[in-house]
This record gives sequence, C-alpha cells and structure tokens, in this order.
Amino acid sequence: MASEQPPRVSAPKEKAAGAAAVASSLNHVLRSAGAAQGAKALLGLNQVDGFDCPSCAWPDPDDHRAKTEFCENGAKAIASEVTLRRADREFFARYSVTELREQSDYWHDQRGRLTEPFVLRENATHYEPISWDDAFALIAKELISLPTPDQGIFYTSGRASNEAAFLYQLFVRHFGTNNLPDCSNMCHESSGAALKASIGIGKGTVTLEDFYEADTILCIGQNPGTNHPRMLSALETAVENGAEIVAVNPLREAGLLGFAHPQKISGLFNKATPLASQYLQVRINGDFALLRALGKELFLRENARPGSVLDKEFISQHTRDLESYRDMCEASSWDDLVTKCAVSREKIEALADTVLRGKKKLITCWAMGLTQHRNAVATIREIANLHLLIGAIGRPGAGLCPVRGHSNVQGDRTMGIFEKMPEAFLSSLDKEFSIKCPRAHGHDTVNAIHAMHRNPGQVFIALGGNFLQAAPDTDFTASALENCRLTAHIATKLNRSHLYTGEVGLILPCLGRSEHDEQRSGPQFVTCENSMGVVQRSKGRLDPASPELRSETYIISRLAETTLADRTSIDWQKFRNNYDHIRETIERVVPGFENYNERARKDGGFYLPNGAKDRSWDTQDGKAHFSAAPFDQFEVCEGHLILQTLRSHDQFNTTVYGLNDRYRGVGLGRRVIFLNPEDMKDRGITPVGLVDITSYWQEEERTLQAFYAIPYEIPRGSAAAYFPEANPLVPIDSTALGSNTPTSKAVEISIRPSST
Repeated sequence: MASEQPPRVSAPKEKAAGAAAVASSLNHVLRSAGAAQGAKALLGLNQVDGFDCPSCAWPDPDDHRAKTEFCENGAKAIASEVTLRRADREFFARYSVTELREQSDYWHDQRGRLTEPFVLRENATHYEPISWDDAFALIAKELISLPTPDQGIFYTSGRASNEAAFLYQLFVRHFGTNNLPDCSNMCHESSGAALKASIGIGKGTVTLEDFYEADTILCIGQNPGTNHPRMLSALETAVENGAEIVAVNPLREAGLLGFAHPQKISGLFNKATPLASQYLQVRINGDFALLRALGKELFLRENARPGSVLDKEFISQHTRDLESYRDMCEASSWDDLVTKCAVSREKIEALADTVLRGKKKLITCWAMGLTQHRNAVATIREIANLHLLIGAIGRPGAGLCPVRGHSNVQGDRTMGIFEKMPEAFLSSLDKEFSIKCPRAHGHDTVNAIHAMHRNPGQVFIALGGNFLQAAPDTDFTASALENCRLTAHIATKLNRSHLYTGEVGLILPCLGRSEHDEQRSGPQFVTCENSMGVVQRSKGRLDPASPELRSETYIISRLAETTLADRTSIDWQKFRNNYDHIRETIERVVPGFENYNERARKDGGFYLPNGAKDRSWDTQDGKAHFSAAPFDQFEVCEGHLILQTLRSHDQFNTTVYGLNDRYRGVGLGRRVIFLNPEDMKDRGITPVGLVDITSYWQEEERTLQAFYAIPYEIPRGSAAAYFPEANPLVPIDSTALGSNTPTSKAVEISIRPSST
C-alpha cells in the first residue's frame, strides 16, 4: 500500500555525520531507553570490558578505545535493544497474527522486547505463552518425527556469538544434517568463494592499521556512511595521512563525499574532511567492466615501460595464470568496456594513475554492491587480480577488505556455520565428540527455501535474524515457511518472519548483547570475530529485559539435550553452565584458537591466523591465482532498467529504526524508487509521482504497486529501492554463479505511472 502522504524530499547531503548524527543518536536512545539505561548501554558499547555492537562488523582500534566508541547506527541498534517497551502476553493477546501482518516493519520494531516464549498453535489466530520446557519438548518432538534429519532447516544470523554458533552447528550435525543456511549466503558468500579461489582464504587481508598506511583506498559497491559509519573515521585518518580515496558507486553517497567527525569540535560545527578525490558513478553491474579496463590499462603501461608497473618479482614467486588473465585483458575492446561500465577512458586512466601512486599501497574495500550480482565471484576475482599485479597484498598498507555487514557473521562461518564445511573440520568434530558428522552438503539459503516449498512438513529453526525479510522473492519465501510443520525463531524482538509460520509457530526470546548473562558457574561472556579477523570478548552489563529470557547458548544446549536425549553422550549442561568449556572445545577443533580462554580475556582480543597476510597461499599448489573469467555483464531488454536494493540510513539490515533517509534527502517514507531524471522524463513520470514496478526473470513477472519516484543522481538505466520493501521483486532463482547468492543488486524491471 502507498503511504497516505508522499515522502518529504530535499537535496541529498554532501557529507556524513556531524551534529545531526549526534542529535539523531541521542534522540533514538532517549526516546527508546531513557537517559539512565541509555547512557549505561552506550558507555559499554565496543569497550574492552563491555559488549560488542550488535550492528556492523567494523573493527575496534587495537591500542585505544574512545569513551564513545560507537556511531549513529550503533546507537540506534543499542537503543532498539535496550528499549523500555515490551511485546508481552498482553500485546499478543490484543493483536492477532493477521493484524500484526498489516503493520510495517518499523511498527514491529517499536513494540519492544519479547518477554517470554510464545506459541502459535495449529489453526490459532493469536500467539500465547508457553513454558520453556514445553517449547523444547515441542521442537524435539517435531524434529524426531521427521522422516530424515535432512528435512530440518537450521538458519543462523550474524548476531549469534562464537559460542552459540559452535554449539548450534554441533547440535545440527549430531542430529544428522548439514542444512545450515546463514545470512552469509545472502551477503558475502561471493567474497568467500572468490577469495578462496584467488588467495586461499575467504577473508580479508588487512588490519585497521593498514588503512592508516595506505596510499590509495578503493571503495567499490559500498556505502560506509550508512552501513558501517565507524569506517569513516578510518578513512578520515587515511586522508590526513596522505591517502587518496576513490569511490565507485552508482549513487552519490554522502558518506563517500565527506565526513564531519561528530567526536571532534570541527565535526560538531559540521566542518567535513573531504573523502573521495575521484567518484566514478559506474552503471549498475558495470564494476566487472571497470576492473577489466583497469587491468588492460596497467598492461598497456607495463608494455610501454617494462618493469615500471607490474611487481614481476611478486608475480613470479607467488602467483599462477598471469598470461591467461593478460590475454583476456588485451582481447577486450576499449569501446565495449567503456560503454559497459559508463566510465570514460580518461577517468579510467586517472584511476590507474591513483592506483600506481606512491609505493602502490592499495586497499580495496567492497560490500553488497559487488556481491549480489550474477557475476559477483568473477568481479571480486578481478579485484584480486589487480592486487596480484602490483603485489598489493601481504604488506603494510595494502590488501583486500570485504567489509562484513553484521557483527559476527564472519565468526559464525569460522565456527562451522556452513552447509559444506571442509573434511578437516568435520573430522575434528567426529574425533572430539565421538560422533559421525554427515558429509553430504546441506542446503544454503536459496536451496532451503526451495526445499521448504517443495516438501511439506519440514521443520525450520532460526537462530536470530529476520529470514523472511532478508531472503529474496518474499511471497515465495513466505509460502515456503507456511509449508512447514513447525517454525521456531530465537529472537529478541518481534519481526515479520514470526508472522508467516508453519502449522505451529514458536518465538523463543533470548538475551541481547548488552544484557548480563548469569549461569550456574557465575557471570558469562561470549566472543565475536570482526571484519579483520580479531576475536574479542563481549560481556553484557544491563539487567535482562525479562526474567524469562535465556541466552542463545542456553537455548541451543537445552534444545540439543532434549532432542538428542539418549542418542548423545555430550554433556550439554556443562556447556551452558560455563562457557569456558565451550571455548576449550573450540580450541581443540578449530585451528587458530589455541589458549582461547586466556587470549579471549585479554583486552582487545587476538588475531586469527591469515596466511595471505604472510604471503602464504592455502591453495592446491601453494600459489595465488589470477582469474581469466570471460567478460560477463547483466543486460536488460530495451526500455527496461536495472534495479538494486539498498538500505536507508534509518535501518540496519532488515531492522527499520525510523522512516527517514537523511543523507539521500528522503523523509517519512520507504516505498520509494530512485531514478535518473531523464529516465523519468522518457516514461512520463513526475517527481514524487506514484509508479508501479514490474520485475522480469525468464517467463516470470512480479509487480509492486504505488512506489514514489524520486529523481536522483544515478546513471541512466539504473534504479534503486529499499529492502525489504523491494525484495518481492528479486527472483528466487536469479543467483550469483559460484556462490548462489541472490542477485538483489541486479534485477530487470520496468516502471510506469501507477494504476492505483
């Protein structure tokens, strides 16, 4: 449905943060949590003796922490978590599931914290309270009754701690399946697949200190001002130290243009440090063409001045397959590459100048703007090619940096949350616990949705997250969930996934990151891994929102204990009573976690091993590999546009904190689509006029009605709209080659004035 009133539209901002960020942070915290509770929470956020931010995975400084080591979106996240509002038994008695479906995602978040377990019984209209014992018994009964363990689907969000994630995958594999889809399948799966093939490890290769030493920082397909704002202070320091920043993004984003540091006097007076010295507004999915063109330019320069461009010593000692990549670059047509990326050759030459400046200390960062395309894996391998050409990896100030979108999504994968973990990991589990893990690959997110859609009666369990709103093809995903026998969600707050249930639905409320976790042996802490491979402790400070809340580790261990019963010899109670025992086990199973308990207790935590940082490549032949993928680009029919979904500034992932997108100049509205003014004119669409959007995939069409058209500086043929509102347009079967990630950044659409 359209909003009752059109959104407020103003000019987009030219800088991020400043006094407005401070005001927004305080407003959210005071409105939700009050002064005392809010201040206590904020002062513990990202502190060495506090708790990890439940928002993004940007790292904390190794050597110091500011008293206010958080950003605007971190403040919003913690305000949402420590809110004084409650979604209790009176709330669920008042609203039926049908009535709750009619409300917005923002409204759901504003209802507050869940207070006790709730069940939606078969054919019931309302959720009602259920005891913890009965909830565990209900889940165990349904799991045990499945014809095969492979009819259980066990999803994980990036909010889960290392300890919870490890217990969860142990339980699932002991139960008998590798069906462990997770949020990585929908975000950085393409990064992991590409980097593993190129350099032997599916993680980034830089530290925060590397940003301060870099000559050039290339930001491709990411918007740090909204998605990971603490990155802006690192970019500011890099610029002050002499680095040049190049932004590659279809939309002009305030957080790539300038940064007014809100913790500095100058920033509070809105004086900004300019960030990107070059801003390349590539057409959507034109990144592959741009990177291939850059490679072509570097080879041209090397041919003209042999030995002055490429790092031949590095290439000779550490890489394979250069000539195949060179042949691909040289065979590519300049006219074709320039047309496909919509960036002029002159700007590509200027980009090459910047990449080669100084000591070639290049860092390339990217996020969902690259990973959610059909050619995502090949595109990210083109980034690796660039770094291998000039040896910009494994030395200070240089490397690859996939910026993870959730605070422990990388840690979850390290702990085994993956549908196809390697044999070495599974063998270690077998040996440690005297079990036999299944070897057949399980379902990732897209395959899990298909499995639930295809086979009635499955059981779906989610450790955190908002599966429905994060997944593509919302209507298809909703019907898949409704086709299950049981759906159960471990969560802190109500979200839309809880409203499209199997025949029976369960909501199991857990502690938030900020809350004190007391078990039989005393107060507990957990650990998380950030974007740069640092593992550090997180210990909540606040009283739980309800005495009925349980920790993630408690819930998982009880669920395992109840389900596996006499089939298990694992002492699950020992694990939930004292998390040190979980870490002792992880130490024996997962490489890099030696002396885990001791190192986790050190301020700042510890770095995990990363061979690529030391120029050691965990590939079959011990070399880093150039990629020579054929040129590939997403094309649409004449008259159609390419749509990408994105976040507003007032949300984190699927959680909507407010209805404003301050940096893009949109207020009080989310059903909007950003369009090039000339594309609007060609279609007879007036500014802030209502339009209908239809997406196309093979023979399928999907239509959303009554979105407001916002003129914006974006390349012709491109469009953008917020998720999850636009997710119904993303086809379930349009996925990235090599990672199966939904192509949420490349959807073929047509638009027309609305029929409503």
